[in-house]
Amino acid sequence: MKDLKSIIYVAVGACSYGVLATIVKYANDLGIKTSALTFLQFFVGFLVLVLLNRFKKNTEKTEKIKNSSKIKLIIWGTALGLTTTLYYLSIQYMSVSLGIILLMQSAWISLIIEIFITKKKPSFHKIISVVIALTGTLLATNIFNQNVIIDFRGILLGVGAGLSYSIAIFASSNIESKVPSSIRSQYLVFGGLILIVLFWNVDIIKDIKLSSLPWGILIAIFGTILPPLLFTRGIPKTGIALANIIASLEIPVSILSAIIILNESVATIQWIGVLIILIAVVSIKKVNSNVS
Repeated sequence: MKDLKSIIYVAVGACSYGVLATIVKYANDLGIKTSALTFLQFFVGFLVLVLLNRFKKNTEKTEKIKNSSKIKLIIWGTALGLTTTLYYLSIQYMSVSLGIILLMQSAWISLIIEIFITKKKPSFHKIISVVIALTGTLLATNIFNQNVIIDFRGILLGVGAGLSYSIAIFASSNIESKVPSSIRSQYLVFGGLILIVLFWNVDIIKDIKLSSLPWGILIAIFGTILPPLLFTRGIPKTGIALANIIASLEIPVSILSAIIILNESVATIQWIGVLIILIAVVSIKKVNSNVS
């Protein structure tokens, strides 16, 4: 049996990501602007990672990272900033429950990216998993209910977040993989911070207030500080396959937190769709882990 403590680390990291959107939407309802929240999330997260790595440098012997590696990580890290921005914007036009469902389309979008990069024909199992994921998505979005009004701005932003998230996952897993994870996280987050500053620019100065600071620190803890630290501690002992499956907890946790805190309603057919998506996500990730 895998180390229980390591399993808990990964589970808590996934749950941390899961409550993120609910906190953001709750803060939005209180008048805290998305531009301020996204900036503070990455700015605070980057500072904490810099301090942690500085402490490690003083206590442990670490190899010097090439400038070319730093630049590469920063460039790919912009996908993290774009994912966060699009995701937080999408939930302004739709529920958090629907937002997380669209974000997690990254599971099958990643397969498409893999096909283009590796130029390998996908296995029959992967194709079936994608079909299952899309079927679950149709049910989870409750698109067949004529009484449900869907804002397609939210759909487009959500799908964009899913696409960007796929790129971010690829970067986190493959770009400069020999660089220590804490250092990689630092430069990836820095890349995300640069994207956010370029995207929001003057809105950050205009919207950031003293009242937004506690919320920015809170989502920084749940979004850019805790998950990388917990995953780094847990995944080496659980293994990639089990960690990917545990990480799928992000979907139900996100939906449940939205129901409890934001009073969002989720129909039975949507829960069935979520269950189908979870099965597809676990199936896809398990196959990918076995292949790698």
